[in-house]
Amino acid sequence: MKPTRVAMFAALAVCAAAGIAFAQTRWVAPKTSWGEPDLQETWSTEDLRDIPYERPDSVQGRARLTDEEFAQREAATNRSVSRGQTGFANGSKTRTFRQTSLIIDGDGKYPKLTPEALKRFRITDIGTYGGGPFLSAADFNLYDRCITRGVVGSLLPVAYGNGLQIFQTPSQVVINYEMVHETRVIPLDGRPHVNSRIKLYMGDARGHWEGQTLVVETTNFTNKTSVGRNGYGPHNSESLRLVERFTRVSREQMDYEVTVTDPETWTRPFTMAFPLTTQPGYKLFPYECHEGNMMLTQALSSERAIDRDEDRLRAEGKSVPPRPQIWEAPEGVQVPR
Repeated sequence: MKPTRVAMFAALAVCAAAGIAFAQTRWVAPKTSWGEPDLQETWSTEDLRDIPYERPDSVQGRARLTDEEFAQREAATNRSVSRGQTGFANGSKTRTFRQTSLIIDGDGKYPKLTPEALKRFRITDIGTYGGGPFLSAADFNLYDRCITRGVVGSLLPVAYGNGLQIFQTPSQVVINYEMVHETRVIPLDGRPHVNSRIKLYMGDARGHWEGQTLVVETTNFTNKTSVGRNGYGPHNSESLRLVERFTRVSREQMDYEVTVTDPETWTRPFTMAFPLTTQPGYKLFPYECHEGNMMLTQALSSERAIDRDEDRLRAEGKSVPPRPQIWEAPEGVQVPR
């Protein structure tokens, strides 16, 4: 006769009390038909929208929340979900994590900018959160123009469009991002990077496997992108180098880590790490955005209206008030400090 579940758990408890160890069943990542770890899935960062990018001063020195802090975060999430406060997302948050920040090393904050980076910083690097002036489309961030969010900005959690889908072949890994719909094709065959004179918004990626982990090194960047929320923030230099690690740890979770090295922009390398998770029924939505979107037209026409008002004030001999310069940006966007 088969033992009941109650009897089995009772026996396990007795053995545990006696110090008898049991080998725990360890989840094993599935393999592709050619024998590599299978990362193919639709993933998202929906579950991370309540984790600060930078570590708050109130939890400095700690990578994880206490039980009390975790309960408070989880309760706040449950309240938002019950009220339907899920932004514009086509998925909803289903898990809560203990991370105190997405940046995990040092003090959990962006490193200080180098003197060279401070010199080249423009208020328009933080997009429309800056005060302009916006004289042409070139004064807008590349995300404002629907061109790119960059490699890191394409993964960091935002209000909506937090999905990505991974495909694999024996010689490539392909990542398709929901927002802006950029697609990275990452060779695995050991080929060298392209000539250093070739610069790309998303860089030139090369991947290889280290056990269960896909490691991707990306170089050959332009100096027109940024590492931050939606690709906002001080522009990186062409020396930017990213090393990403993708490790599937369960059916519904893949751990992601990226180390950012750019000695011309930041005073030290820094690392972001967070889980990518699956969401029931999540599908990548079309991202209908192009460089001539209405925001650009409206922002530029508003600027020209301000120009006309200033010309009128000058013609009337009146003083022209200074245009406001906004030096604060949304959470997750670095400003000079």
